[in-house]
Amino acid sequence: MKQNGHLPRVVITGIGAVTPLGHTWPETWANMIVGKSAGQRITHYDPTGFPTEFACSVRDFDSLAYFGAKEAKRLGAVTQYAFASTIQALDQAGLDLAQMDMDRVGMEMGSAFGGLDILEEQVIILRDKGPRRINPTIAPAVLISTTPSYIAIRLGITGPVDSRMTACATGISSLGEAAYRLQRGEADVMLAGGTDAFQTPLMLASFSRLGAMSTRNEDPATACRPFCNTRDGMILGEGAVVMVLETEAHAKERGATILAEINGYGLTSDAYNLAAPDPSGRGAARAMRMAMNQAHIEGEDIDYICAHGTGTRLNDSSETEAIKIALGEAAYDTRVSSVKSMVGHMMGAAGTMSAATIVGAIQESLVPPTINYHEPDPLCDLNYVPNKAEARHVDVGMCSAFGFGGQNASMVVRRFVE
Repeated sequence: MKQNGHLPRVVITGIGAVTPLGHTWPETWANMIVGKSAGQRITHYDPTGFPTEFACSVRDFDSLAYFGAKEAKRLGAVTQYAFASTIQALDQAGLDLAQMDMDRVGMEMGSAFGGLDILEEQVIILRDKGPRRINPTIAPAVLISTTPSYIAIRLGITGPVDSRMTACATGISSLGEAAYRLQRGEADVMLAGGTDAFQTPLMLASFSRLGAMSTRNEDPATACRPFCNTRDGMILGEGAVVMVLETEAHAKERGATILAEINGYGLTSDAYNLAAPDPSGRGAARAMRMAMNQAHIEGEDIDYICAHGTGTRLNDSSETEAIKIALGEAAYDTRVSSVKSMVGHMMGAAGTMSAATIVGAIQESLVPPTINYHEPDPLCDLNYVPNKAEARHVDVGMCSAFGFGGQNASMVVRRFVE
């Protein structure tokens, strides 16, 4: 992704989102900047008896604004959130697909869990009511590739359509691979992002069994405490974030407003453990350095890092170590924050959420806070923008996401300058 004159620049022209903090990107950003927590007790089933009884959930989403009643019933939330976010992103970008050569429009839309909510529901129906009562479309409905395929069918997209799956790193790898497709000349426009809706009883129990979840059931809003010494685990989130990416030439030709530029991307593996990050942070640091090298920047050039910051003991300390390895002494002067303290862990959508947060910071000269930060951890000794947003000019930001199996993705997003 080198900006060396031979490869086209990749720009962001639209953002759409359905998150626990809002059903649009502007609503999400506004709530994030004031430090609002979406943590609440789960209400779409009874979580009594689970070690963790709360999550950051998308609430009161109006599916009928985007789908007919029959279709809304058939589609999983993972696809509904992604489609709504895609329509919003296209609207902000002012992109009329009817005027496009649709062979030159593509999509990279990833998910960590796909239609898991449908699968779990249908397993119960099969057990209780027999095989004749299950949804006849369950096989395609649960596939991760169903979401981009459905959106492509609805919108008539006939260019490269793909579904990234790199666990929690999916959102960033979707953006990075979409940018590569634009630079290789495979498309002029790519719709890219991540989506997940996995707050099922099975997943709540599974993450609890891993020991990854906060158990502060008495106060869900303050439960997720990334980088704080009193942290005890993450919170499940959900939702979708989608971006419109274009080559600079295409965006300028149609007079689009350019929000920011994707300037570097790195993807590495820890090769360490299926569930835990490498405590040394070396694999994560290599992903950061790869993105920084592509962007031709050093640590002192980075104004803001939107961290993975899950709120688990090991993730936050290893990520802090990775940042210090990648940025050197400049790490101590760089603002770092975790929006998961407010939206929870959105899994496949988490990385795109972080990239969108950098765009917001660039556009608004505001760095979102890490809320619920009460006590410094000696192993986490950077500036985490505790509890309140900070007014700060941001030209260059970096985000990272780290997935099960040791998959590390990092991205540099910067202010677009002619």
